[in-house]
Amino acid sequence: MLRRKARRAPGDDQGDPLDAAQERRVRAVLALGGVPQADLPDGVQQVQLRLLERAAKGYEAPRDVSAWAAVVASNLAMDWHRAKRRQERIGERLASLRQLEHPSGEDTSVLSLSVAQGLDELPDSQRQVLVLRFYADLPVRSIAEELGVPEGTVKSRLHTAVRALRARLHEDEVV
Repeated sequence: MLRRKARRAPGDDQGDPLDAAQERRVRAVLALGGVPQADLPDGVQQVQLRLLERAAKGYEAPRDVSAWAAVVASNLAMDWHRAKRRQERIGERLASLRQLEHPSGEDTSVLSLSVAQGLDELPDSQRQVLVLRFYADLPVRSIAEELGVPEGTVKSRLHTAVRALRARLHEDEVV
């Protein structure tokens, strides 16, 4: 028999399962995973829905809701990636990310484009751990726990992904 945990997830008192910081993190992970700006609210709602479904089924709240939400967002981004042709969306994604930040110089734009293209070329598993580690700022242990893989696997995927991305940036003569 499943037990309901007595403590509530952050934000539950307002009926919202994610607090503002967690929602920003989910949006960032989705955007970096290739989801267009226009689809980000739907992605956030999907993460919230999955958290609410866990509670409705009587499962305990995740130990680290923020890490759990980042992994769910990363998985949603991978699903979207498989369903859509990301190469057609690179320009749109970069434009939407630039709107969230301050305007950048030409060098930064070239670097951003090269990084986005490099991320697109990585296998899904490598892109996922790279985004979770460096953009969602999750520690290796949390990534391993949430993905259900050994820490060594996460480290290996990170090493391979960083090496491939670095090679891509040198190849494009960006760095």
